[in-house]
Amino acid sequence: MNEVRAKKFLGQHFLTDENIARRIVDSLSPSVKHLLEIGPGMGVLTKYLIERPATDFHVVELDRESVAYLHEYYPLLHVVEGDFLRMDFDQLFSDSFAIIGNFPYNISSQILFRVYECRARVEEVVGMFQKEVAERVAAGPGSKTYGILSVLLGAFYDVEYLFTVPESVFNPPPKVKSAVIRLRRNATTVLPCDEQLFTHVVKAGFNQRRKTLRNALRSAAFPIDKVPDLLLSKRAEQLSIPQFIDLTQYIQSCQ
Repeated sequence: MNEVRAKKFLGQHFLTDENIARRIVDSLSPSVKHLLEIGPGMGVLTKYLIERPATDFHVVELDRESVAYLHEYYPLLHVVEGDFLRMDFDQLFSDSFAIIGNFPYNISSQILFRVYECRARVEEVVGMFQKEVAERVAAGPGSKTYGILSVLLGAFYDVEYLFTVPESVFNPPPKVKSAVIRLRRNATTVLPCDEQLFTHVVKAGFNQRRKTLRNALRSAAFPIDKVPDLLLSKRAEQLSIPQFIDLTQYIQSCQ
């Protein structure tokens, strides 16, 4: 596909380095048997993914030109034309599955929130993101990049920052660096608190991250009279995931 046509695809930046493509694919756990690729575009990852033995493999692509290209060059590939954010995964997989992709940067956070919503089904994610987003997901407490996704995903996944990807390996080159991260489900199946409340508490704390949790949670109308001052006097970025669970339990006891 020529450069002009490549630029027509959703304004995306297409990976052209085959070594990096292979490295991304090789980052998937060998045990993965059910796999969904998001936004395959011209198949730079796809051509390596179809080589994986005994894999139940599907791709989801929104752009019609990309879909036509995939049907032409990968006729045996199961291509779902649609939006990942609105997919019914039960139509593809009866068991847990993994996700891989060179994700469009404009919806990468939405993809990760969807992973969190489907955490009972999504066993692993290997993806390329804008470096800033990758660092945010992999960050720990005390870091300025530590945020909502760090806590929500970190509660259920072991997150690894794998490697940085330079701008020069894309066509056209983006203005930012990229990075590949891997999320693997940890042993946590259920949190010892109301998980919906946990999500709301984490979001409320970071939505006003410059404020102490006392002020941030009070502004969001959470009952905090039973929450210890040790927690309320901190800002959201200072709390570990276990502390956020404790915070949720205290708020739950107030309701």
